[in-house]
Amino acid sequence: MFSLSKKFLKIILPFAFATLVAGCGSSKSGAGSSGAQLWVTMPDKSMLFEKQQIQAISSSNNVQLVINPSVSYQEMDGFGYTLTGGSALHISKMSKDTRAALLQELFGTGAKDIGVSYLRISVGASDLDEMVFSYDDLPAGQTDKDIKKFDLGYDKKYLIPVLQEILKINPKIKILGSPWSPPVWMKDNGDTRGGSLKPEYYPAYAKYLVTYIQEMKKNGITIDALTVQNEPLHPGNNPSLLMPADAQKVFVRDHLGPEFKKNNIKTKIIIYDHNADRPDYPISILNDKEAAKYIDGSAFHMYGGTVDAISTVHAAHPDKNLYFTEQWVGAPGNFKKELEWHTETLSIGAPRNWCKTVLEWNLAADERQDPHTDRGGCDRCLGAITISGNKVTREPAYYIIAHSSKFVRPGSVRVESNLPEGLPNVAYKTPDGNIVAIIQNTSSADKTIDVTAGNRKINITLKPGAVSTLVLE
Repeated sequence: MFSLSKKFLKIILPFAFATLVAGCGSSKSGAGSSGAQLWVTMPDKSMLFEKQQIQAISSSNNVQLVINPSVSYQEMDGFGYTLTGGSALHISKMSKDTRAALLQELFGTGAKDIGVSYLRISVGASDLDEMVFSYDDLPAGQTDKDIKKFDLGYDKKYLIPVLQEILKINPKIKILGSPWSPPVWMKDNGDTRGGSLKPEYYPAYAKYLVTYIQEMKKNGITIDALTVQNEPLHPGNNPSLLMPADAQKVFVRDHLGPEFKKNNIKTKIIIYDHNADRPDYPISILNDKEAAKYIDGSAFHMYGGTVDAISTVHAAHPDKNLYFTEQWVGAPGNFKKELEWHTETLSIGAPRNWCKTVLEWNLAADERQDPHTDRGGCDRCLGAITISGNKVTREPAYYIIAHSSKFVRPGSVRVESNLPEGLPNVAYKTPDGNIVAIIQNTSSADKTIDVTAGNRKINITLKPGAVSTLVLE
C-alpha cells in the first residue's frame, strides 16, 4: 500500500488546494485572477505541478502574450506514454488497492489525477519486455501463412489486464499499436533483431496485423491506430526490423491497406514512426497516391533531427495527420535538463509543428531500469514513474506530460499564439471552451506577462526556468 510520506503529500495535495506562490508572484490573489488557474513546475523541484494563486502586476514593461482563438490548427488526440510490457509487469505486481490508486491518478480526470488520454503499446514484444516474443512463434523451419496459430500469448499475462483496468477508468482513451518485429519465420535473417520482411510474407504479415486488431477487440481493447513499424531505419534493437521507405510503401499499398479494407478495419494506418531527420521517408510514401489513400498520417521521434522538420511533411501533404510518438528520458534523469528540453521541444514544439499527440517513452520501470531484452534492449530508459514494489517515484516525464494531459483534453484545438523572446508556448481551445496555454520561461530573469485571449485577460509572473499551464475558464 502507499504510505502517505511527506514526498507523496507534497505531490498530491496541490491538486486539491492552492498553495503559496513561489514561481508566479506573491501569495495574494489579485485583479484578473478570477476564472483562471496557473500550475507550475520548477527545474529545482521547489514546485512540482502545483496550483498557484495569481497576482496582477501592471507595468509598461510586461511581456505581451497574445492568443487568438479565432485562428485554429490541428485537433489534439491526446498526451501520454508507451505502456510497455515491462511497465505493465510492474503495475500488475502492485497490490490491488495501490494499483487502482495509481491508475486512477494517471488516467482519471478528477482533481488529483493527471488525465493521460493516449497510450502506445507494442504489437508483440518491444525491447522493454522481459522476453522477446511474437504472436505466432514457430519451431525453426515452420511457417503459418494463413495465421492459423495466432495467439496473444504473453500479453494476456500483464499488458491486456492492465489495459482493461485502464479502460474502466477512461473508456475513451486512444491506443496506438506499434510492432517492433514480425515473427522471425517471416524475416530474411531468421532473427528477432534486424533483418527485413521477406516479400513473399507481405500478405501473411498484413493478415497477422489484422488478426492482432481483431483479437485485441475481443478482449475489449480498440486499437485506434497502428504504426507500420517502430523505427524502421534502426535494426539494432531487440526486437527490430529494417524497413526502408520503398518497402513500407509497397507493404501498405499492396497488402496492409487492402487487407484492412477487406476486413473492414477502421484502425488508422500511420507510417514512419522514427526520427525527424528523415522527413523524406514519409513524404516519399505519401507521394504515391495509391499508398496514400490508406494512410492517416506519419509519426515521429526526436533522437535525430529538429522538431520543425515535421512541418515539412505537413507542407508537402497537408491533408495527412502528424503524431509525436516517442522520446526517452535517460536514467538516472537530470530533472532540470529533461524538464526544460522536453517541454520546449516536445510539449510545445511538436504541437506547434502540427502533431496531434505528444507521447513520452516508457510509462514505468523499476529502480534498475528493468526489464529489457538482451542484445539491444534499452538498459537506461527511465520510466515516467519508478515502481519498487508498492512504492512509486514520479520522474521527469510524469510532470512533462501532466502539464498538458490534465487540461488539454482530447478534442482540444491548437490556436494561434505569438512567441515572445524567452517564452516558448502553445495554446489550445478546449471542448468546454477554456483556453489552455503551456508557457515556459527559458530566460534567466523573471517574466511578468500580460496574457490576452480574445476578451479574456490575465497577468502572471514566471520565474526563470518555470514550466506552467495557464487555464482561462
